[in-house]
Amino acid sequence: MTRSMRAILALGIVAALAACTDDDDPAPLAATAELSVIHASADAPAVDVDLNGLQFARDLDFKQAVPNQAVSAGSAELVVRGILPGTSRPTVIGPARVNLEAGRRYAVLAVNRVSAIEPLIITRDSTPVPAGSVRLQVVHAAPAAPRVSVYVTAPNANLASSAPAGTFSFKESFGPVNVAAGEYQIRVTPAGTPGTVVFDSGPVRLDAGGDLLISAVQNTATGASPITLLATTTSGARLELLDRAAPARVRVVHASPDAPPVDVVVNNDFTNPLVRALAFPTATPFVSVPGGTYNVKVTPAGNRGVIVIDANPTFAAGGEFSVFAVGRLAAIEPLVLRDDRRRVATQARVRILHASPTAGAVDLYVVAPGASIAQATPAFSAVPFKANTGYVNLAAGRYDVVVTPTGSKTAAIGPATINVAASGVYTIAARDAAGGGGPLGVILLDDFVP
Repeated sequence: MTRSMRAILALGIVAALAACTDDDDPAPLAATAELSVIHASADAPAVDVDLNGLQFARDLDFKQAVPNQAVSAGSAELVVRGILPGTSRPTVIGPARVNLEAGRRYAVLAVNRVSAIEPLIITRDSTPVPAGSVRLQVVHAAPAAPRVSVYVTAPNANLASSAPAGTFSFKESFGPVNVAAGEYQIRVTPAGTPGTVVFDSGPVRLDAGGDLLISAVQNTATGASPITLLATTTSGARLELLDRAAPARVRVVHASPDAPPVDVVVNNDFTNPLVRALAFPTATPFVSVPGGTYNVKVTPAGNRGVIVIDANPTFAAGGEFSVFAVGRLAAIEPLVLRDDRRRVATQARVRILHASPTAGAVDLYVVAPGASIAQATPAFSAVPFKANTGYVNLAAGRYDVVVTPTGSKTAAIGPATINVAASGVYTIAARDAAGGGGPLGVILLDDFVP
């Protein structure tokens, strides 16, 4: 996919978001205010939010938002609880008193690192957006980013001759401002240095009637930019705008037990394979590539005449992907997993993949070291070949991982003792022995690898 094609796609998506206008929203009732909540703390777990002792949001994760809700005006008590492994739900914000004026709109952002997480209250404009305009309000919610200037200009305008729309530090905001609908480019620079662009949206179309709260949050995607922009509307629609230079990052894992070492060739460039002589059961480091769709061919190392995999995966800009070659050689195929390696300070995140073509469906146990599974309930039951658990939150510590045939208490793998740390990210793939069959083993990835 070319950069121009990606820009057109981005324009369409942003236009769709901006078109989620509030023109049809009724004005807030006289005795009520409107309130939305945005999770903007990059290393914090998902949270529950209560307002005046009642449920307001549940399981709200980083970069998720609750759309505007009508709430009673006046003094209100806000409580935010972190969702930790098990049943622990400690209060991380509050109880905090917030004063909600009748007829006004507010957004509460949970900001800062989890060790200092706090509420940031933004007052929004509740009047209709003027005809032919889009309303923008921008919040600096990235604690590690310096004081910055934000430019909203015509595409490719010279920043040296442009005035910033606003200059602000962490927890500050500017706007709301109304701008004519049209095509814009959003760029961010350290304050006073228009020649140093640290974020560039590329061309973005803003449609008339849009009412956007744009939060600059810590970048947990790919690329060098310290921030991404999270655009939300009062109706809850949201879109993350990435820096236009953000690549995709891809790694390849050889999990086919009877396949020889392989070369991985991209877009038929057999002269320069992306990966050379990758042997079972090893993995490559991540490689950065432009986002797009690629033709990927896998051949025995040095033998371009035999193609065992011919696929066309799509790797989205900003995403990380693990491509597993799975199955026996006669039925080898690519299995593409979207990775999410955001680090959460309060817990470890562990993902387990079933990559053994011999094992059949399995049960997965995660228990205390040395504990018997005789009376234990599987953490995951009847997991089929090629399925994975997703990222599971675990408290820091040591665990035994045991894999059994479904319904059995006889270990096919393990007990394998793992040691996981808070903020760690871990992937385990169950695999066959070299050549196929037992004894089964594992491929360890991410923070399991020194």
